[in-house]
Amino acid sequence: MTFETRAVIADQPDIADLVPSETSVPPIIEPAGGSSFPKVLRSRLDRYFADRNISPKADGTMRVKIAVGLAVFVGSWIALYTLRPGSWKFVTLYLLGGLAQTFLLLNIAHDSNHNAISSRSPVNKTLNYVFDLCGISSYMWRILHHRGHHSCINLHGEDDALSGRGIFRFTPYESRLPWHRFQHFYALFVYALFSLDYVFFRDFQCFFFPTHEYLRRTKHSLREYAILFAGKGFYLTYMLVLPVMVLGESPLLVAGAFLLVNLIVGLTVTLVFQSTHTVDNTYFPADRGEFDNGVYHIFATTADYATENPLVGWLVGGLNHHIVHHLCPFVCHTHYAPLTRIVKQTAEEFGVCYRQNPTMTGAIRHHLILLKQLGNEN
Repeated sequence: MTFETRAVIADQPDIADLVPSETSVPPIIEPAGGSSFPKVLRSRLDRYFADRNISPKADGTMRVKIAVGLAVFVGSWIALYTLRPGSWKFVTLYLLGGLAQTFLLLNIAHDSNHNAISSRSPVNKTLNYVFDLCGISSYMWRILHHRGHHSCINLHGEDDALSGRGIFRFTPYESRLPWHRFQHFYALFVYALFSLDYVFFRDFQCFFFPTHEYLRRTKHSLREYAILFAGKGFYLTYMLVLPVMVLGESPLLVAGAFLLVNLIVGLTVTLVFQSTHTVDNTYFPADRGEFDNGVYHIFATTADYATENPLVGWLVGGLNHHIVHHLCPFVCHTHYAPLTRIVKQTAEEFGVCYRQNPTMTGAIRHHLILLKQLGNEN
């Protein structure tokens, strides 16, 4: 069996036209005779699956993760309604459900929306709705993530992940505002609002008041509008309305628990992603004409972290192996660790800079260092 890792270009159609440039961080410079690096790397990644005759989709470990994540999420809510606990026990179980949401978003929803869990489309499509279960439109997330990130990594004005909305300056090409000099101080507080932003504002903005040109050109079906409102309604009902009406909990207690859950989800998910592209040793291309191969674009703009820590990889859905994720977006994340070793070895062999941070806390620190630099430099 052969798995074509060249699928990276299919998931990001425009990146294949991109190339290496000089920068203040170590640039990707093709050594003599090194033009075969992308082909050799892809061949080796393909061979990993072919030699072992295994599928690049979900394996036994992934099936366990899906079962555990859903069991904890559903179990926490069943426990709430069957045990009808007192206030502090209610908050504990409510928070457990919130932690399960975080786990489901990073480990299941992300993979399913990349069609990485199963070769059968209905399986992925069903699991896609984990996003909607957590109050976020899976349909809009796919558009923003695939068209607004994978196809334009770290490109100012195109990569949706770099949209600071005036609050942050994430690239050297963005205008510096007076308050940006403090962005490394307030970043974590604002990041914690990420989930609430998507639940109450961002999805509706993208549907009805889009700022990106590709969103303005997109015609959404009536079905997606219906799913948007149904998903939001279902989420707010089971998270806010039912605990008050059925369990008789105090509205203030439920609202506080709801806020705390969303702060946890928002901060966790944001840091998992921000520490892979916006750190002080990744590169921000000026335009799409800088890289002659999408592989070099990925290596220049992406950094891994804690790849030798299996616990981190298990909790964050393998997204700490972020270079492999961009090279092989249709591969289930439970395969990332051995693929990362192939990436490291091949990059070293060809003299290509492989960016990584040994720990997640180190990656977060380097993200904050970048924010400080961009907040104080024109």
